[in-house]
Amino acid sequence: MKSTKITKWLIGLVCIAGLSSCDITLYPEDTITPDSYFRNETDLELFTNSLYTSLPGTEIYEDEADIIINMIIDDRIAGTRVVPQSGGGWSWGTLRNINYFLENADRCEDKEVLAHYKGLARFFRAYFYYDKVRKFGDVPWYDGVIGSADKDLLHKPQDSRILVMDKVLEDLDFAIANLRSDAGSIYRINKWAALALKSRVMLFEGTFRKYHKLGHWEECLQECVEASETLMKEGGYKLHSSYTALFTTLDANQNKDEVILARNYSYPLLSHGVQGYVNAAGAGAGGVTKRLADAYLMKNGTRHTERAGYATMNFIDECKDRDPRMAATLRTPGFKKDGAACVPDIKVANTGYHLCKYEMGKNYESYSEVDLSIFRLGEVYLNFAEAKAELGTLTQKDLDNSINLLRKRAGVTGNLNMADANAKPCEWMKSNYPNLVANAAAYGNDANLGVILEIRRERTVEFVMEGLRYWDIMRWKEGKVFEEPFLGFYIPAAGQYDLDGNGTVDYTFTSDTYTTPTAGTTLKLGTNIYVTDGDHGNLILHGQFKRTWNEDRDYYYPIPIKERVLTNGKLKQNPGWNDGLSF
Repeated sequence: MKSTKITKWLIGLVCIAGLSSCDITLYPEDTITPDSYFRNETDLELFTNSLYTSLPGTEIYEDEADIIINMIIDDRIAGTRVVPQSGGGWSWGTLRNINYFLENADRCEDKEVLAHYKGLARFFRAYFYYDKVRKFGDVPWYDGVIGSADKDLLHKPQDSRILVMDKVLEDLDFAIANLRSDAGSIYRINKWAALALKSRVMLFEGTFRKYHKLGHWEECLQECVEASETLMKEGGYKLHSSYTALFTTLDANQNKDEVILARNYSYPLLSHGVQGYVNAAGAGAGGVTKRLADAYLMKNGTRHTERAGYATMNFIDECKDRDPRMAATLRTPGFKKDGAACVPDIKVANTGYHLCKYEMGKNYESYSEVDLSIFRLGEVYLNFAEAKAELGTLTQKDLDNSINLLRKRAGVTGNLNMADANAKPCEWMKSNYPNLVANAAAYGNDANLGVILEIRRERTVEFVMEGLRYWDIMRWKEGKVFEEPFLGFYIPAAGQYDLDGNGTVDYTFTSDTYTTPTAGTTLKLGTNIYVTDGDHGNLILHGQFKRTWNEDRDYYYPIPIKERVLTNGKLKQNPGWNDGLSF
């Protein structure tokens, strides 16, 4: 079944391949002519199949930010980006294909079919511009095909962020009104996927405007609330019974009670490498930071970071009685791979915290065909709660209908109580979000500071490896967290360590003063792995590199030099980026 659906998608991609180009000026008039195409649903489906490639893929699990750190650190995190000559996310081929479709689809005389596919195209245009705006801020808006003779349009300056996002909202509302409620497959976009996208986009835009002081943020958050409520009440979705199964089930259809839209994978036609990403030494994820490990609550809902000595607990003790999502995400004592006990591989995960969220066993080390969720109800719940908290309209009933359902599904017995959270905001959480805390009064968050922090905690632990964390940091204006050390678990001294409590030594950490006895895997502190204090302390990754976050520059991508030259400077460079041009 999976192979059949992917084959159909590939046929559509081949049909439209002649239309693809990174240059917005190329008019696709030789490959497919409107007179001979766009006549029926098959034509419309085959054309729009190619647009699905613009949806997220491996970047869903390659979710590097402050809690997942790659062995080769991302330039965005390191603060080492430069203005590119070309590329850098400034591509427009997908938009041209979308607009070409919208200009010609009316040749289909079946009005119901036409409405659905025009809604689909406008969904993709909304997603395209959402991605452009979150990267570049102001961008030029195009809602038609641009020919090479249209010099004024080709060389136009950026339109305002507000104008573009108003257009995105129009596209989303059109998609919601016209897409079918049932598109026939979990891999196909329907009305509910459009509502989920609206929920995500409007939360991003509303909070970005709020925390970056751009104004007009309240209406965006209200749109998020309304879209989320509609989906929650009318979509027919519910939380899947197992959090773990959402990421370890090959076929997303088995999770369709919660998953709204998924990306289909089936080896050998199409696969990805999530297990290689987390299990291959020297590449991919270098581990998870202590910031994530400390964020998980105790199983009874109390705060781990309020336990005496939490910062220097040994690995076994810090993993006991925690939110079960911790064990579903990280290799903790009791983790098994193919039925055998398996401790963190510190040669791979240098922080000691080893990801296992999509782990399917040794058969999938070289490839994976686990479907990847793009939208699921759990995200809509958290979008809803956060938007209402930021607006100041959140109630305990709202939490009971959203976050507390997520906790219950996970196996956390303690609910989030709004009054308690606001009466005693978590000090550890406050230290993780300095912009929120320092400017709470200016943002109007004084009364709800505690519950906003707890909602951020829930997003952190619920959405590991789901492609959301970096953009959460951007919209909250908390980029300074990337300057902080990437710490792992605590090692009190060189010596022998049993990481799963089975009585067998798993690792010996040696030093200049401790060389024997050894057992298990031997790693030398300061040579094979690094700790903060020479021969003891927290494991640390990339500790030799000083990272600098520029608050006045790094929340936006730079505009490529080539594009600025082609427009003779009408495209303005984003603040703080020096491209050497005089205009």
